[in-house]
Amino acid sequence: MKIAIEEAFATENLVKAWKVLIEDGSPGEAGLEHHLGRLINATGGWGAKVAERLVDLGDARLAEMDAHGIDMQVIAITAPGVQVFDADTGSALATEANDILADAVNAHPTRYAGLAAVAPQAPKTAAREIERAVGLGLKGVMINSHTKGEYLDSSAFRPILETIEAAGVPLYLHPRWTPPAMIAPFSERHLEGSLWGFQTEAALHALRMIVSGVFDKFPKLQVVLGHLGEGLPFWLDRIDRTYARGRSATSAYPHWTSERKPSEIFLENFWMSSSGHNWDLAVRFTLEVAGEDRLMFAVDYPYEDTKQQVDQAAEMNLDNPDKFYSGNAKRVFKLN
Repeated sequence: MKIAIEEAFATENLVKAWKVLIEDGSPGEAGLEHHLGRLINATGGWGAKVAERLVDLGDARLAEMDAHGIDMQVIAITAPGVQVFDADTGSALATEANDILADAVNAHPTRYAGLAAVAPQAPKTAAREIERAVGLGLKGVMINSHTKGEYLDSSAFRPILETIEAAGVPLYLHPRWTPPAMIAPFSERHLEGSLWGFQTEAALHALRMIVSGVFDKFPKLQVVLGHLGEGLPFWLDRIDRTYARGRSATSAYPHWTSERKPSEIFLENFWMSSSGHNWDLAVRFTLEVAGEDRLMFAVDYPYEDTKQQVDQAAEMNLDNPDKFYSGNAKRVFKLN
């Protein structure tokens, strides 16, 4: 059985709202026009194909899954989701997206599971929407990394993290392009997207949460990172040693407040997917670092080619493929 856990969708109204925001100049959202504009305004090629597939939760998606042996998708709103809008607009679009996704899951309960969309720019409203969406049967929460340059280690977002932990569902922390404060040196060479900026920005987000004591306050919080943990497994040893030196000089690093080593938090509170990264060498390294219970299969549909990702994954030498392909996802997302 194959469960792909980082598969994207968008609603028609969300796409329309993105277009309006771009036409208005997308204030405070550097990179929006370049990344979304070339996708939602595409008239052919890869961009048009992705845009068409994003809004489909029916026959075309199911046919793609059937053609390549994907039994179930865990579906969530695509980056940047609703986080680029004002609080009221974002909250309304998130509510609609959750209703649409829940309806699709109910129509295809053996094929789809869903993660809730929220607007972190309205934290208390987002917390209530998490409770409502979980009540609808959605299996976790998707947050597309920073919200207008703000990260979840900020105390303003505590209602969201508190609600996710209390609900016992995972937070999927998905990347987006780098925020305005750091985008310039990336965008000068078009590196702010999935080539390099996405993983850099998402890893930054996760580390901010780790070093700032978020998991001391919310020790049962479960976080999923895509793309083999956004590179963090490779760096854990050096991160631990640097963190220990910094902790011994607290006047120089006052925001490094967690009592635990970063690697301990990562290996206890984080899970990973192989979205767009089913490369044998990298997967085997990640499994060696984190263990076979921490990694789950994903394609990253419709951005990645399903056949290519499935075929690439088939070449991997896994000791327990059932855990990777479905067992861990069933456990983490509580899938029947």
